[in-house]
Amino acid sequence: MTCIIIDDEPLAIDLLESYVSKIENLELIGSFVNPLEALKLLRDTPVDILFLDIQMPEITGVDFKKIISPEVKVIFTTAYSGYALESYDLNAVDYLLKPITFQRFLQALEKVQNKNSKTETTKDEDYVFVKTEYRHQKLFFSDILYLKGLSDYVVIQTKNGKVLTLQNMKEFEQDLPNNKFIRVHKSYIINLEHIEFIERNRIVMHGEYIPIGATYKDAFWKKINNK
Repeated sequence: MTCIIIDDEPLAIDLLESYVSKIENLELIGSFVNPLEALKLLRDTPVDILFLDIQMPEITGVDFKKIISPEVKVIFTTAYSGYALESYDLNAVDYLLKPITFQRFLQALEKVQNKNSKTETTKDEDYVFVKTEYRHQKLFFSDILYLKGLSDYVVIQTKNGKVLTLQNMKEFEQDLPNNKFIRVHKSYIINLEHIEFIERNRIVMHGEYIPIGATYKDAFWKKINNK
């Protein structure tokens, strides 16, 4: 696995670098005090884990998490405990409170491994159960075209019609296999298999035009070009 560290405190970076150096299968590919410089690397280089400080002058870690690929596993680091709830709302893998012990660091890495194992298991399955108003409906991944998030519910467009669910987009982003599905907009997750063509910043699927959001554009094209 590869990782990068973003923290405006050099001593905090030094500590995490020392921990990373003790892990045989973890490669550090960059450390940054300026998160905007790290953003350039993240756009060009696949990264598995991001150790991300929350309180930084240029941009907060919480806001930074919102603009990077959801495929990057984020472990927040901070000296303040008040951000824990918000970090989990953003689907962070873990939240490390400074000063960070090596044992706590290892626990966070174990959570990453567990998350990866869950993703691999999901990829081996070919369906998902979706909670509708009165039942749990089985949907095969191959039948799902895209998901559209609205204010109070999600519309799942399938080959056979629409399915409405009160589950949120964040849940689907976790549960759908990331080798088949990708989020391309704050309101859309698409099935890559059903793309007919891409026109500028729009994806065409079965006659529907789906916008590609600026936040998700780089991750989308990286996925497309690696196919």
